[in-house]
Amino acid sequence: MTGYEAAKEKYKALGVDVEKAMETLKNVPVSLHCWQLDDVIGFDNDGGLTGGIQTTGNYPGRAKTPEQLMTDMEEAMKLMPGTAKLNIHASYAIFEPGEFADRNALEPKHFAKWVEFAKKHHMGIDFNPTFFSHEKVKNGLTLSSPDEETRKFWIDHGKACIRISEYFAKETGMPCVMNIWTGDGFKDVPADRMGPRMRYKDSIEQILSEPYDKNLVKPCVESKVFGIGVESYTVGSAEFTLSFAALHDGCMPLMDNGHYHPMEYVSDKIPAMLCFYPEFALHITRGVRWDSDHVLILDDETKEMAKEIVRNDAFDRVYMALDYFDASINRISALATGFRSWQKALLMALCTPNEMLKELQDTNQMSKLMVMNEAVKMLPIGEIWEEYCRREGVADDLHFFDEIEKYENEVLKKRI
Repeated sequence: MTGYEAAKEKYKALGVDVEKAMETLKNVPVSLHCWQLDDVIGFDNDGGLTGGIQTTGNYPGRAKTPEQLMTDMEEAMKLMPGTAKLNIHASYAIFEPGEFADRNALEPKHFAKWVEFAKKHHMGIDFNPTFFSHEKVKNGLTLSSPDEETRKFWIDHGKACIRISEYFAKETGMPCVMNIWTGDGFKDVPADRMGPRMRYKDSIEQILSEPYDKNLVKPCVESKVFGIGVESYTVGSAEFTLSFAALHDGCMPLMDNGHYHPMEYVSDKIPAMLCFYPEFALHITRGVRWDSDHVLILDDETKEMAKEIVRNDAFDRVYMALDYFDASINRISALATGFRSWQKALLMALCTPNEMLKELQDTNQMSKLMVMNEAVKMLPIGEIWEEYCRREGVADDLHFFDEIEKYENEVLKKRI
C-alpha cells in the first residue's frame, strides 16, 4: 500500500472522501494578481508608488514590460495546481507605440492583450480601478476629494473600468469581479469625518450608475484600517463599505484580511457575512503587525479562513483572490508559494470531518470536540497534497523551487 492509499484509508475512517476533495479543489477558481511580479508599478507611468502603497526590496529580475510579466506569470502557473483566474489593475493597460490614454479615458482595447493571455490559458479576469500612483491623487484623496474636478476624473475612471470589466466577462465567458479600493484618508486627526464619506458614497454611486450586466460584472467595495500617510482616518472603513454594499443591490463587500486590527480575524467574519450577504469577495494576504502584504503561507489564520468557506459550502458565494507583493525575494517564487499555500489550506479544509465535528458541538460534547480537533491536525494531509500535485502535473514542495532557480539563472538575472 502506498503512502497515499494509507492516508486515504485514515480519512475514510472519519467519513472523508479525499478523491472528492481533490476533484472539488481543482475546479475552485482563485484570482492570481499580476502586481506581485513587477512590484505594483504597472505600465501607465514612470513614477514610484504613491497613495498608501509601498513595496520593499529590490530583488533582481522585476518584470518591466507586458511581455516579461506575462512570461513570468506563465512560469509561476506551471508550479500551481488547481484553477487560476487573472487579476489585473487598470494601471496595467497596454498601449501601442505612441499611444496613451489617461485613466479616465481607458478603453477595452487597451486590455486586449490581457484578454488574449487569458483565453490562451482558459482563465477569467478580475479587475481593479487604480486609485493610486497618479498626479490626480490630490492631498491623499480621490473619490472623496472636495475638489470636484479631481473627483470627476476618478469617477470617470471608475465608469471606464465598469465598461472594461464587462468586456472581460463577455470575452472570457466568466464573471469579472471589479474591486473599488482607494487609500483616501488623512495623516492626522480630521476636522470633518462625515463629509469625505458622503462624497465617497456619492462617487461610488455615480460609478455604479454606469450601465452593466449584473450577471457579468460583480462590483465590490474594499475596506481599510489605515495606509501609509493616512494613519489617523480612512474614508473607506469597514463600517462604511459593509453598509454601502448592504444598501446597494449588486455591490459586494470585499474583505482583505490584512485590513483589520491585528486582533481581528477575518475567519470569524466570514460566517457572519454569509448570514447576510449572498456573495462577497476576499483578498487573501498575510499581514505582519499591520497591512504589510507579506507572501501568503500556511499559517493558522489562512487555514481558518479556508475552513469557514468549506464548512459553510460557500465556494459559489465567496470570490477568492490573492493580494500580496514582496520585492525582497524571487517574485515568481512568491506568487507560486502563496497560491500553493491557499490550495493547501482549502485541501485541508475539504479533508476535515466537518460534519462529525459539528455534531459534537451541537450535542455539547465539547471535551471530545477539542480532542478530535487536535487529532485532525495530525492526519497525513501531506500525502494527499503530494498526490494532488502529481495529478495536476506540478512539482511537489521539495522540488518546485528547482524550476524557479533554473528560470532565475536563465531569464531573470539577464534582465537589465
